[in-house]
Amino acid sequence: MRFFTVLFLALSGFGLSLAVSGAMSPVMSAEAAPEQPRGKVTNLPIPRFVSLKTSEGNVRRGPSLRHRIDWVFERPGMPLEIVGEFGHWRQVRDRDGVGGWMHYSLLSGARHAIIETDLTPLFSRADETSQVNAYLEAGVIARIEKCGPVWCRLTADGIRGWTVKPNLWGVRPDEVVD
Repeated sequence: MRFFTVLFLALSGFGLSLAVSGAMSPVMSAEAAPEQPRGKVTNLPIPRFVSLKTSEGNVRRGPSLRHRIDWVFERPGMPLEIVGEFGHWRQVRDRDGVGGWMHYSLLSGARHAIIETDLTPLFSRADETSQVNAYLEAGVIARIEKCGPVWCRLTADGIRGWTVKPNLWGVRPDEVVD
């Protein structure tokens, strides 16, 4: 058995870099894209966005019915971020960082977003010079139809249009939704 000597260990914002001696040793470089963590139950990315499936969803202190209810979410389609998994339970938080544990049956993979900026224009095309179909107030929940690198197509109260991602909570800046 051969022992390897660690020559260099550096932590950076891009990941972990290791340089080791030995012909068969792997070397991780800072250029390697860090792999997004995955849930141990679903093997889906953590964190990820989902939405409230029902008109009422209990948020508990822990992942079981024995735990106390701390919150009740009451807006169907409300986007939530899953930050943990345990059995049939998902640890979620809302845009204010408030959350707890919810049973997975109360959640949907349908994507929704909350309008963050008051009077957000909903354009007819992904172009700020196009016609404005509507102005959405802060707090409105809209269904995400698709998102590119900059623009998202939404439906809110039967009105469709495009807006830029910084106006939304429920989609990551680098995320593409088909």
